[in-house]
Amino acid sequence: MQTTQVHTDSSVSDSVMPLIGASDLKILKVLSLLIDYPSNELFLGDTLADCTEIVARSTIISPEVRAQIIDLIEDLIDTGSLEAQARYDGLFERGRSLSLWLFEHVHGESRDRGQAMVDLMGQYQEAGFEISVKELPDYLPLYLEFLAYQATVIDDDIQIRMDIADVSHIIALLAARLEHRGSMYKGCFNALLQIAGKPLDIVEEYQEKISKEKPDDSFEALDKEWEEEVVTFLDAQQEERCSSQTSTQNLAAKAGVRANPNAVDAPVHWVDFKTNQPVKP
Repeated sequence: MQTTQVHTDSSVSDSVMPLIGASDLKILKVLSLLIDYPSNELFLGDTLADCTEIVARSTIISPEVRAQIIDLIEDLIDTGSLEAQARYDGLFERGRSLSLWLFEHVHGESRDRGQAMVDLMGQYQEAGFEISVKELPDYLPLYLEFLAYQATVIDDDIQIRMDIADVSHIIALLAARLEHRGSMYKGCFNALLQIAGKPLDIVEEYQEKISKEKPDDSFEALDKEWEEEVVTFLDAQQEERCSSQTSTQNLAAKAGVRANPNAVDAPVHWVDFKTNQPVKP
């Protein structure tokens, strides 16, 4: 998987903090970097140290979730790029249960997803957000990159948090599956839920739903999926599918996609977690 790269109307530094400026939502850039494939560049210079500092100072996620993300960052540092990449491949790129392409959890590979992609790409272009690598627009790290960019050009943090709330049922599902697998990546998804104003209890509700799921990362399951992909791949060639992330209720509606009927409808009620409790540096 290629790392997410974007060109915007303004010059963008490779450093984390200059991109997002003073907005509290600069943590979205950090979450985008951490959820994306751990490229070699992530381990260069002070990138991960900068991520740790931003997370430690965040007031829009709880101290517990801040600690979870910092633990992940420290683990990445201790693990190193090669082992981190192998672990990432085995987690997110085997099977579809942990797919980071959001519309896949809504429509799979059906043709309905194609028009949703086109509409979402149009939203990116209208906002002046130009994607410079081939990636589907509903790829979660890319969508978070887009929202982080939006935080620099619009003075409406609430709208951005509402946009994340639109995909909260997918995020909660992924968080539950990551917790079930004992993955430290769950902290990033817990953070997104809190930013969206969703209680973490929603993850526990999904735990019961996934308890009876059959693993889709076994060799047998992957072979079966490949056989099915032969058909859908040929169909996909006949569609004009744009390359490059995001949604459910509001966003899905904008993109012409129906929300998942099994989504948990939790009220939006975010709070600031301003606290003096110590967090691991």
